[in-house]
Amino acid sequence: MDPCVRLLLVTFPGQPQINPGLQLAKRLLKMVVDVTYATAFSAINRMIRSTTRTPPGLTFFGFSDGHDGGWEMDNLDNQMEELKRRGSEAVANLITSQAERGQAFMHVVYTPFVPWAGQVAHDLHVPSTFMWIQPATILDIYYYYFNGYGDSIRNNMSDPSWSVELPGLPLVTGSDLPSYLLASNTYNFALPLLKEHFDVLDARNNPKVLVNSFDALEPGALRAIEKLNLVAIGPLIPSAFLDGKDPSDNSFGGDLFEDSKAYIKWLDSKPSDSVIYAAFGSYSPIAKQQLQEISQGLLACGRPFLWVVRATEEEKLSCKEKLEQQGMIVPWCSQVEVLSHPSVGCFLSHCGWNSSMESLVSGVPVVAFPQWADQVTNAKLIQDVWKTGTRVKPNLDHLVESDEIKRCIEMVMGGDEMRTNAEKWKDLAREAGKDGGSSEKNLRTFVDEVRASKVELTVLQN
Repeated sequence: MDPCVRLLLVTFPGQPQINPGLQLAKRLLKMVVDVTYATAFSAINRMIRSTTRTPPGLTFFGFSDGHDGGWEMDNLDNQMEELKRRGSEAVANLITSQAERGQAFMHVVYTPFVPWAGQVAHDLHVPSTFMWIQPATILDIYYYYFNGYGDSIRNNMSDPSWSVELPGLPLVTGSDLPSYLLASNTYNFALPLLKEHFDVLDARNNPKVLVNSFDALEPGALRAIEKLNLVAIGPLIPSAFLDGKDPSDNSFGGDLFEDSKAYIKWLDSKPSDSVIYAAFGSYSPIAKQQLQEISQGLLACGRPFLWVVRATEEEKLSCKEKLEQQGMIVPWCSQVEVLSHPSVGCFLSHCGWNSSMESLVSGVPVVAFPQWADQVTNAKLIQDVWKTGTRVKPNLDHLVESDEIKRCIEMVMGGDEMRTNAEKWKDLAREAGKDGGSSEKNLRTFVDEVRASKVELTVLQN
């Protein structure tokens, strides 16, 4: 019997999906799985440029989605249509050509916003599995929205006193819902694509969904939907910061900026738990007025800070010189490396799921500053369920003022209970990801099932 499984991994070409996809691929390689990672050239080019060596067994396959230089946030609906049209054709041709060469893929794994990859696999008679890259809680919320709770959510989301108790989940208010469900949502592609994912799953018998979470983190949410078998395989972060088995697996994209380790030397010069680390993700732009409030809030704390500010926003800072006297501003950093540094005592975060998971694995408490998509729900979990941070409160104009930012930072930096809880989740996250941990066993079981189906298919063919 050939012990190796050939698997095709198809991801949406966005940074929040690239990182966990790449970490999943690396884990599969260790389980004797050859992985072909397929996504648009805009993402492939970044991965290849920022990866010093490609591990044996991992192959990148890129295709054009019509936007090889990168996506534009103000034209996403049209770009999603192009991605579907071009991606479906490219993935179908890849699966067919590999089969004709006698190197057929035995399984396809695909991530959010590319449900067409699952449909292409089905049409070509290749088994497939959906991988959810956010918490199980959010997948459950979307599922219930499409299955019995949509009218209630739509009719009450603007009422600040409204709340709903969804099966297996904590109490949810309108301010806790993913922004795609709100009337203010401007990304028209999101809900139809999410609905399409559930339609694909509904056509299967007891479908399995791989989730970037771990059993101890979301025990109720992982079992909340009877029709779906949610399998936790996270945290999907580099080995160097999880099980320590591969020290070389420690960053992503570090060679894109010169002198990228200057911030580590700066952190080395600071006392333990003294630094505020601030980062707000790769996508949502921050308005100039909000940047000024963040600046004033950081300065008012009187503490050293490391702030990741995109080049397009750095020019909006009116007090940069004063900021750099107290802290350090960088265009990029290896976030998980920073969060693992002993001098970091607080994470001022947009609460994207990769960032939220990295804070848990590093044991760093959070000031939650959510903006859109899943971030508001992640902030709710951080504050009310895992109790590892607190969430900022915007004013009536939806602006988070400097005094509020300072208040939350001081609360977290001085919060012994939050720090104790963060350490607890750090231990549980690392326990789940190590050899013999719950997530490692869950992923190995998945691979064994794929391998068994390969053997069964070979027997039938003979």
